[in-house]
Amino acid sequence: MGLRQTFHDEPVSKLPLRPVLTIAPSSTVRQAVHKMKKHGLGCLFVVDEFERPLGRFTERDLIRELGRNPAALDQPVSTYMTPNEECLSDSDPIEAVFNEMKDRGRRFICITEREGGKMVGLTGQKSLMEYIAENFPRQVKVQMMESKLYMDDREGA
Repeated sequence: MGLRQTFHDEPVSKLPLRPVLTIAPSSTVRQAVHKMKKHGLGCLFVVDEFERPLGRFTERDLIRELGRNPAALDQPVSTYMTPNEECLSDSDPIEAVFNEMKDRGRRFICITEREGGKMVGLTGQKSLMEYIAENFPRQVKVQMMESKLYMDDREGA
């Protein structure tokens, strides 16, 4: 079975999922930023009391809002999140992740349980690459790269 067929047939649950950072809607933007910095991630999800996603808050949201309103740090994160975050189910095909990234320009995609909608993880480009490298090692061409600190030849005139 080839890569395209595998992406079509295999469920998202086969991808290596990352833990997802979550925060309550009443938490402040400052708390959200602290949590993202502590975990080294640029995205977290605003969830309800049942761990169902309400929206997403990213570094891009932070930069956009702080430029407009520096006082945003002490306001609820739910005010500045991207609402109605569409997530994929753990039973959706892997190609759905690829399509979300390609068609909608998303870097982070939340994965929920098919039943109940509780978030189970986060996926994206890195998870896809790890899956491909692990399951299709012959198709992945890896070359040794040598770093050069200087140029051998001049470019230009």
